Amino acid sequence: MSVSFFPSRTITMYVAKMFLIRTFAILFALVLILQALDLLGESDKILAYQGNGSAEILTYVSLRMPQIIARFLPFSVLLGTLVTLATLNQNSEVIAMKAAGLSAHQVLAPLIVAAFGVALISFAFNDRIVSRATATLDRWEKAEFGPLPKDGRAPVNVWVRDGVNLIHAKAVSGRGAATVLEGVTIYNRGSGALDSIVRGPTARTIGNEWQLDKATRFDVARGTQMDMGTIRVGAGVRPDQFTLATVDTDERSFRSLWTAVGDLKAAGRPTEALEAGLWHKISGPLSSMLMPLLGAVAAFGIARSGRLFVRAVIGMALGFAYFVADNFGLAMGNLGAYPPLLAAWGPFLLFLLIGETVLINTEE
Repeated sequence: MSVSFFPSRTITMYVAKMFLIRTFAILFALVLILQALDLLGESDKILAYQGNGSAEILTYVSLRMPQIIARFLPFSVLLGTLVTLATLNQNSEVIAMKAAGLSAHQVLAPLIVAAFGVALISFAFNDRIVSRATATLDRWEKAEFGPLPKDGRAPVNVWVRDGVNLIHAKAVSGRGAATVLEGVTIYNRGSGALDSIVRGPTARTIGNEWQLDKATRFDVARGTQMDMGTIRVGAGVRPDQFTLATVDTDERSFRSLWTAVGDLKAAGRPTEALEAGLWHKISGPLSSMLMPLLGAVAAFGIARSGRLFVRAVIGMALGFAYFVADNFGLAMGNLGAYPPLLAAWGPFLLFLLIGETVLINTEE
């Protein structure tokens, strides 16, 4: 038996190429079908806004397709693994490799390395494209597919409590002392009921207060409105209450989410759910490396025994069981029932051990 992890460059390139072609072919088919089905359900909402047409439909596709690719890439890797290994087994190529002295891990090595490359591409794609597309699409949906927002990452429709009063900002930009609120509305409820409504186009931090420009005040009891000019409001309301009011892990890159978690910790706010999502941005793409191991049961065993289909089904079941466990762990992390690291990495390590156990037991 060869002691080299990659005993043959020819075999390595042959198996890796076969795996990648099948994986991306399956991904292309899945994305094409799912995007068409999604568009059938959303096109009427897009076209309901007056003036929208084919350009807005194409814009929606460009924002929605990255989400579909990111979600179904691990499924495609699993199916690509099963098709590749089943084909090699059906053609007795696995038997030939083992007869040449290759172990089960050496047979799977090209797939694992290729899957690691897919994981790196997936991480970069999610970090640079999917997060921005998700943020922009969420804002566009909140605007009922009206004019496309300029900044897809800025918080929108943020509510903050100031004692018994409520402050609403249509959009928030900047960070720290440079935070700017747009479309500000303050609901004063000093008597236990709504007393007045103060509005202003913009508000900026001045010390521990907010300077509201061109403010107007509507008196609810009298039904009158008056101009107030520039006033100070929201004493003690921190900028992070607006900028970090709604931190969505899907809408932020790894670096941006890391910064947001640090800011929330500094403000004394809980971050366990966000930390689970932060680490899942790494463990999620790396799940592609598990798929060759979980689907390896389809590669070993005599194809003529008639159990190749059953082995493929077992490999698919193991892969889908991982996805269920991964989603369950992330949900428990969001609820605070699991520590962040356990929620993000627990299913990965568990199924790594399961895959190795199944591979060892089924190799012969």
